[in-house]
Amino acid sequence: MSDMPERWSQASVHPDMWADPGEDPRNNDGPSPDGELATLQDFLRNYRLTLQMKCEGLDPQQLARRSVPPSTMSLLGLVRHLAEVERDWRNWILPHHPAPKLYGAGDADFEHAVAEQAVVEGAFADLAREQAATDQVLAGYPDLGARVGRDGIAVRELWVHRIEEYARHCGHADLLRERIDGRVGQ
Repeated sequence: MSDMPERWSQASVHPDMWADPGEDPRNNDGPSPDGELATLQDFLRNYRLTLQMKCEGLDPQQLARRSVPPSTMSLLGLVRHLAEVERDWRNWILPHHPAPKLYGAGDADFEHAVAEQAVVEGAFADLAREQAATDQVLAGYPDLGARVGRDGIAVRELWVHRIEEYARHCGHADLLRERIDGRVGQ
């Protein structure tokens, strides 16, 4: 007997997709966004939704499962990590009063991602709060060429880094989720 789950998809139109087009909240039947900022915001929104979708329907034990040993990475750890990263980006923009680490030093965001309902709820609340706070700060800089923070980072670069971070970790989430319960899809 193997602990390897059988691969499956909820989609029927395109079985390699996560959901059918009509069920996928990332699908936009309208025209693509106008302008660079709107495009960046749309990509970030879709990657955020992808992470949420990869976590949906799992219990705390599944979310906290480190399914690719010896890595400490789990879906819950990714949620906590991205909350921490959102805070870090805000600290880059506003370096004079940096917010402290959410979960502690080192790999605490992953190491302390334990299978408890309160930890799961706290992680998702932290992520939503940190995303909203960073979005609010960046809304004050509509000029993508503006340079901000102590290092003079271009606002455009911050947007692209955020998208890259979510995209990379959504790739991890694909593999983690498939190893947890076999569900596949983009």
